[in-house]
Order: sequence, then structure tokens, then C-alpha cells
Amino acid sequence: MTTERSQPARDGHDNKRPDPDDDTHRPWVKNYPPELDFFAQIDTSPITERVRNACQKYGDKPALDFLGAETSFKTIWERTEQLCGALQKELGVKKGSRVALLLPNTPYYVFAYYAVLLAGGTVVNCNPLYTVKELSHIVGNAKADIVVTLDLKMLFEKAETLVEEGAIETVVVCPFANILPTLKSILYRLFKSGDVSNPAKSPIADRVRHFDDLIAANHKAEPAALDVDKDVAVQQYTGGTTGLPKGAMLSHANISANVSQIDMWCVGEYNPRAKIVSIIPFFHIFAMTTILNAGLVNGMELIMLPRFDLKDTLALLRRKKPNMLIAVPSLTHRLMTDPMSKKEDLSCLTFCVSGGAALPKETREAFEKRTGSGRVVEGYGLTECSPVVTCGPVHTEFKPGSIGMPFPATDVKFVDLEDPTRQVSIGERGELLVKGPQLMLGYYENDKANAESFVDGWFRTGDVGYVDEDGHLFLVDRIKDMIIVNGFNVYPKNIEDALYHHPDVEECNVVGMSDPEKGEVPVAFVKLADGARQTEEAMKSFLAEHISRVEMPRMILFRDELPKTLIGKLSKKELREELRAELEKD
Repeated sequence: MTTERSQPARDGHDNKRPDPDDDTHRPWVKNYPPELDFFAQIDTSPITERVRNACQKYGDKPALDFLGAETSFKTIWERTEQLCGALQKELGVKKGSRVALLLPNTPYYVFAYYAVLLAGGTVVNCNPLYTVKELSHIVGNAKADIVVTLDLKMLFEKAETLVEEGAIETVVVCPFANILPTLKSILYRLFKSGDVSNPAKSPIADRVRHFDDLIAANHKAEPAALDVDKDVAVQQYTGGTTGLPKGAMLSHANISANVSQIDMWCVGEYNPRAKIVSIIPFFHIFAMTTILNAGLVNGMELIMLPRFDLKDTLALLRRKKPNMLIAVPSLTHRLMTDPMSKKEDLSCLTFCVSGGAALPKETREAFEKRTGSGRVVEGYGLTECSPVVTCGPVHTEFKPGSIGMPFPATDVKFVDLEDPTRQVSIGERGELLVKGPQLMLGYYENDKANAESFVDGWFRTGDVGYVDEDGHLFLVDRIKDMIIVNGFNVYPKNIEDALYHHPDVEECNVVGMSDPEKGEVPVAFVKLADGARQTEEAMKSFLAEHISRVEMPRMILFRDELPKTLIGKLSKKELREELRAELEKD
């Protein structure tokens, strides 16, 4: 059974609206998009209330399309309330309970996400590609007792192991075939039965609860009374400079505020006539906010795929004619540049929001050319900010290389790299600090990280850049040792620690390399022990047991010696320069 847990304090920072009379210098205000008010009031009412209102308003209108099977707004809310009631009455979920979601983009994710929030619980998002070791840390740190997953072997077996290891008490299993269109469901049962687990014969069968049984019980939901500013809606895990994931506590107000800010900034692009491509995973904070929450609140139809496949995506575009694409640069790049993509397939797309990494100029130009009249805006955010902080203008010209301007009610400043209490001048490089209604409460049970991450209530992003005289922000470097792959944070130390588990590895160092599709990819440099012989293929096979696919190095390069600093510490600077020189040569 789950137990209610008190939430840590907010570590002294607040998310009050910017004061128009404050003398803080904000060069963006005078050049703000004319249809927006930087000092606007931000709606922070619970996202469950806003989605419920949309479900009542749009009723039988399709809200989800999963591989051709449609789910109406009315059905979303019915399933949400049914599951919420079952979680409360049968599994003891209440305010403070942590429930882990180990799910790709499916209708089950939507039902479970809102059911947990409605019950007053906290969603703990888990990447299905993570190893059991990574998942065990996340659910253990969060103190989650329940995990919701599919009956697919690749997922259920991970949940099964978590229970066997004592990391989780209960698994709620959802039947994948039941959410497919009728014909696909029949074919799946006939030809893909080997991909499906049999929970009834599992060693943890007594710990398994079936989604269909929970829904059939038809328990009445009792929506929790929420303090939107203090109660944690989502505990989203992000790494640190050590690579050990930290739980960013996002309140109900935080995630609702960011939905409101996105809606305001995009000036009518989110509307009930729009259809939005939903491929990037909802367990990632970017999609959770910009697609799932913002889309449903505005009565949009979410056209879902559980993973990106070019052929399937093009078929989706032809079948549903969606007009909005939310994506990381790698997805947009592939979609717009692959010879398989035809202009007639892409012309339905009129608006694209790109995030997670810098968008190459070539990709932007390809989108505008291939779609005919489509427009791309680029945003910047962090898990700790729910996530969006800045965005390029929707209806006016953008500055190449800029991450845009701050969202309404979001204050930013650049500070001295040695003294974070001193704000630098316009055009001067410094570390970017953020404050706003979307800023997290803090890291869960991690006083050290909270102390390091906040300065007088401002969050330290670890990104280095400057603001120009017109109020446009630019990033030029990163303080934290982190690689952003397809919008996911990858920490070199995680990969290095895994490499050091190999008996033949004497020294190793991992750095990021620029990549036109993924933004960045990790590259590992390895010095083997005397007399050892290894191949790149064998080393990657070893790593596959210890790290997730997104962390897998693009290349593993063997060296007789690795560069070091004067004090003998392994140095990444020379390795980055080596890779940069190789790229320039190509």
C-alpha cells in the first residue's frame, strides 16, 4: 500500500510574477511580440481540471489516434476517473503517493497520467529504454510503490525484475493488443504472441493487477484537494554532473503554468481544429507539456505513434493530415530531408516547434521549403522548468542562432561565471539563470543539489550565453558536463562508469560530438590495460548491458594514451578539439 509523504520545502525560492516596476533590466520587453504581455497573469489551475473541462466540452470529438484506433475526449475522462477510483480504493494511492509510468506513447499513458494526478499522487516518468539498474535507481529514489506498464515482454520483464528486487510492490499491466484497431489487434494476437508476456505465469503473479479488471470495478474517483503551489504533480528525473538522476519536483502550478505560457506564446496555433503529431515520448518533459497537456487542454487531436519510424510517420501524415509537429531536431531533419519524404506528404504541416537541442539552419530551411508555407519556432527549456523557458517569435522574424525571448512572466539573467551573484552587461557572456512560475520546487531529498542549483531564488541552468540589446538570448557553451542526444540528457560519467566495469579498460573519457540529426552524440576514448585486445563491437556489446541505447557511444576509439591536465586529471578539451577537427575535415 502507498503512504502519504510530506514534501520538502521550496528551499527559499519563489515563483512570483515579475514586477513591472522592478528596475531589473529586461531588454526583451520593449521588443516583445506585440500580441503578448510579458507581465501577464498566468493560469495555474490544476491540469486535471483543465483537461476535464476540455473533455466535457469536446465530448465525442476524437482526442487520440493510436495507429488508427480513435479515443474520444469523453472516453479519456471516463477511463481517467475509473482508473483513479481503482488506484485509490484498491491500491491506496493518495496525496504524496508516487506512481511510476513505464509506458511508451499509448492511450494507457494518457489514462494513467491523469488518473494519478486526479488522485493527488505524483507521476514518476520512466524511459522504457532504460536498463533495470537505471529504473531501479529512479523508482527507489522516488519511493514509488506501483509501476504501470504494458504486457509486452520487453517492458513487463523489467517491471517483473523491479518487483523481484524489492524496488516496486505492485505492477499494473495493460494489454497492448486491446488498444489496436480491430484488424491490427487480431493480426497482432496471431503473429506477435511471442512478444507478449503471460503475467499469470509470472513469479510475481500475486503482485500484478490488470488494467481491465481495475476499470471494470468502476470505483468512484474522489479527486484530491490540491495545493497547486506545493503539491508535486510530476517527479521528473534528470541527471546531474555526476550522472546520477535527480528528481525534479514539478508542482501542479508549475506544469499548468507552462501550458498557459505555451498557449499564449503560440497565439492561436493550439486550437480545437488542429491535429498534432505525437511521436516524441510523453515520458519526456518536452512532449508531456507541449503535446499531451497543451494539446488536450485546447481540444486538439493527438496523432500517436509509439516510436519514430519514417515510413509509419509518412503514412500517418497522409492519413490524418495533421498541421502541427512538435519534435526534436533529429526527427524533423530526417522527416524533411529523406528522399522518401514527398512534398505532398508534408504540405499539411503548417507549424513546428523544435526543442531539446539546437535546430540546424539546413533543417529549418528544409521544413519551410518542403511544407510550402510551414513555420518553425525553436524553444529552449530544462526539465526543472517544466520545461520551456524561451522561444523564438511565432509571427515575426527570428534571429539566427537565438533561442528566442523569455516566456511571459519568466525572468532570466546572465551572471558572472565566477560570481553568480553579479549580473553581467548586455552582450557579455555569463551563466543563464531563470525564475518563473514554471520553475520546480526543488530536487527531491537532495539538499546538496538544491544548494548548488539556486542563487537567491534563481535557478542556475549551467548554460553559458548572452542577451543582445533587442532582448534575444543566445547560448554559446555549457558548464555542466552533459551531452544532449535527441533532447535527452546524457552524462559522460554514466558511460565512463560502465566502461570501467570492463576488466580490460584502464582509462576512459567520454565527450560529445556534433551530429546533424541528433544534435550531439557521445564518443568514448579508451586506453586498454597492458596486453589487452578489444574490438569496438565487443565493447559496445558489453556496454549494452549497463547503459541505455540513447547513451551508447557513436564510436569507441582506442588510444595508447589519453590526454591529461598538468595535475594528472583526464582532460576532455583535447578530445573535443580532435573530434571538431575531424568534422571540419569532412
